[in-house]
Amino acid sequence: MVTDWRKSTHSVNGASCVELSNTLDAIRDSKNPEGPVLRSDVRALIRAVRRPRFRAPR
Repeated sequence: MVTDWRKSTHSVNGASCVELSNTLDAIRDSKNPEGPVLRSDVRALIRAVRRPRFRAPR
């Protein structure tokens, strides 16, 4: 069972972001911490998002 969660330091107080487990194997919606949890290798998601094709245009 995951007990420790973290979210980006860039998120605002509105709680409209995702949280990552400290073990990097789960993601959840910060607006619904008691809701469903997506279990996955978060490191793979981070690698994919860091690829240039996923970056927002400036």
